[in-house]
Amino acid sequence: MKVVGFAGYSGSGKTTLVEQLIPALQLRGQRVSVVKHAHHNFDIDHPGKDTWRHREAGAFEVLAASPRRLVIMRELQERVTHSVHSLIAELHPSVDWVLVEGFKDSDLFKVEVWREASGKPVRYPADAHILAVATDSPQALPEPTPRPVLDLNRPDDVALWLLDNADRFAYRADPASLPP
Repeated sequence: MKVVGFAGYSGSGKTTLVEQLIPALQLRGQRVSVVKHAHHNFDIDHPGKDTWRHREAGAFEVLAASPRRLVIMRELQERVTHSVHSLIAELHPSVDWVLVEGFKDSDLFKVEVWREASGKPVRYPADAHILAVATDSPQALPEPTPRPVLDLNRPDDVALWLLDNADRFAYRADPASLPP
């Protein structure tokens, strides 16, 4: 399993890049999963649907399955800060790539996604886990970098770079996150 994080501030284009990388990697024979950091309360279900009703009734877990989809929702009684490693451990082991969106402070190797128009600073000078920068404005990077600078608007090129550097993204689980 290869794991790569995509770090950047809101509005930088992380979601769009990840969305475009999924089919680009699939076209190259790769099975792809995604781990997404969500903020605050979020919902994938809608009021009135059966799974929502079960969850609202107090179920700890609701598993919904069809011939083409399986979803497990787990309600946590207390706020929990999830480690990215514990979330990766929940994924099916047959996946080739896990694209992690968010978790910018994790110890995963990452691609920073940066747009000059965002007005936000870059992270790469202070984060040794950033192995490349994907941007739509390379000439505007505020600090020189020896890291590869990838074209944010060319997701096929980013996918090829990931595949060419796959060994660097081989996942080694954090032993503290594994079940006993």
